[in-house]
Amino acid sequence: MNKIYIEPTTRCNLRCVTCIRHVWNEPEGDMQWTTYENIIKSLQDFPGPKTIAWAGIGEPLLHPRLPDMIRLAHEKGMRTEITTNGLLLSRDLSLALLEAGLDQLAVSLDGASNKQYEDIRTGGSLSSVVANVHDLYALSVKKARPLRIGIVFVAMKRNIHELPKVGELAKMTGSSFILVTNVIPYSADLQDEILYHVKPNVYENSGTPQIPLWILPNMDFNALTEASLTRILRAYSNISFLDMYLGERSNYCPFVQSGAIAISWQGDVSPCPALLHSHSCYIRKRPKTFYRCQFGCINEEPLSAIWSGKEFASFRKRVRAFDFPPCIDCGGCSLAETNETDCLNNPFPVCGDCLWARGLIRCP
Repeated sequence: MNKIYIEPTTRCNLRCVTCIRHVWNEPEGDMQWTTYENIIKSLQDFPGPKTIAWAGIGEPLLHPRLPDMIRLAHEKGMRTEITTNGLLLSRDLSLALLEAGLDQLAVSLDGASNKQYEDIRTGGSLSSVVANVHDLYALSVKKARPLRIGIVFVAMKRNIHELPKVGELAKMTGSSFILVTNVIPYSADLQDEILYHVKPNVYENSGTPQIPLWILPNMDFNALTEASLTRILRAYSNISFLDMYLGERSNYCPFVQSGAIAISWQGDVSPCPALLHSHSCYIRKRPKTFYRCQFGCINEEPLSAIWSGKEFASFRKRVRAFDFPPCIDCGGCSLAETNETDCLNNPFPVCGDCLWARGLIRCP
């Protein structure tokens, strides 16, 4: 086990149009300190370096003891990260986070102009967030411990034109990375905002006359090459770029493969953040219901027992082999309406419709 996603709260101070909160009906709450202590205590059973990432449905900075959580993890030798909208980063809170030992902060910025940002993140202020993160980074430099800052950008039709300008925001905020992810259409109207055409793209072999293998070199992507390269990328599924198949990370779980888990504010242990809560969304224009999956509760048994349990271990084995039908490519049967089972009779939860496994959705 290498990375633990912890959901400190399901409360939030914004009402973003892209949020899963529009399609769930679970109670809101904050993680109790005893629950967090149980997590830290249980992690001592797992040797090696570990990263704790505070994320989830809610805004982590709303938890009143977040600096204390970071401090305890830091004292135990763990790397610490948070993903935040940045609106609540006052000077006092920034100092508390730095003194607690925070290693990385990723801020969600879905626009490079106030108008575009506020169109998506209702109730937010781009100028305020940029100023807050700038001040945080400056404080970290002053303390001779520069914080690693990153920007997370949810790409959609309405904001993709501003993506190049995000580089300017990176300079203003001291950000050293920009993570771009696609949008998940939780609501019907967001279906028209996606920038990906989901199609079979996992065909990988040495090529046939019917499906030749395209072996592409490093090449400038400019006005001369853009049209031709785009046509190839759209029309063919057997493509190698610098001897790497473009479909190599399809049917690849970034959470299970990296040894990650997710823990809800109530202490329930899930295999990934996407399965912390039941919700609905749209995949290839069809509605899909994902039911939350927990393999145990940290308040009832130690993490080592949950991790090594037969059901959880069996699930991770299936995911590593990705022994699921390609529901994203098919989606033609009633079994694809939920993640309960599939046409191969896999037990709950099944992952054939996972956008993370297809490389379309990314998390810090």
